[in-house]
Amino acid sequence: MRIRSFAASVLLAACFAGAHAADAPPAAGAAVVDACKADVEKLCPGVQPGEGRIAACLKGKHRQMSDGCKAAIKEQRKNKKAAAA
Repeated sequence: MRIRSFAASVLLAACFAGAHAADAPPAAGAAVVDACKADVEKLCPGVQPGEGRIAACLKGKHRQMSDGCKAAIKEQRKNKKAAAA
């Protein structure tokens, strides 16, 4: 259950990059979770998942995020835009 909450929180973090977690395909969400897990642990230690806390934490730290995390969020946003078109 905690992993599911973590995944949901990371997906919510993708919202600040323009993606919507509810519209994202599950595979895209998993890619963001995998790519951003270390960033969340490094940049937001002790932040409990849920209620947008991880998203809020990451939002102000975009420049410190790893290239892999940024790329995963960007790809998720691109896929969402393509699906909406």
